[in-house]
Amino acid sequence: MKKSLSLWQLGGLTFTAVLGTLLHFLYEWTGLIALAPFCAVNESTWEHMKILFFPMLFFSFVQSLFFKKDYPNFWWVKLVGMITGTLLIPVLFYTINGAFGKTPDWVNITIFFLSAGCAYLIEGIIFQKQGKPYKAAFIAVILLLLIALTFVFFTFAPPKIPLFQDPLTSKYGIIA
Repeated sequence: MKKSLSLWQLGGLTFTAVLGTLLHFLYEWTGLIALAPFCAVNESTWEHMKILFFPMLFFSFVQSLFFKKDYPNFWWVKLVGMITGTLLIPVLFYTINGAFGKTPDWVNITIFFLSAGCAYLIEGIIFQKQGKPYKAAFIAVILLLLIALTFVFFTFAPPKIPLFQDPLTSKYGIIA
């Protein structure tokens, strides 16, 4: 199962990298408001967190069809992985920008891929060290869905703080 787990995690990383990259541009290319909840609608750090979270969430639903029985803590592990990857984006971005000033695009792209890689690595480590099963997996799923709803809500009604501000236009949310 360890080899299978590693392949699944690598597949998840690849899926997240490809779909996240596509979601970065898809709204701009199409202008479809129906895609806005899942796509980056501007260049804010928040929108980059969103394009990591949703591919990981989508992949998790597929992976759960194969893993839930062998890994009773599946949804808790996924919750930890998605929170880790999503939070690494602003932590790395603001740390690097604070230390070096404005960073080139290739650094920001690297932050996205590094955050995704760390998320799947953390998941893999936790999966391999599965201990006693946690109860109430549905709570982890509800928490993931609440995070997803938060991303959707703040796409249309973001707070006026730097995390949500498009550095190119200085605007917030979808109107940026």
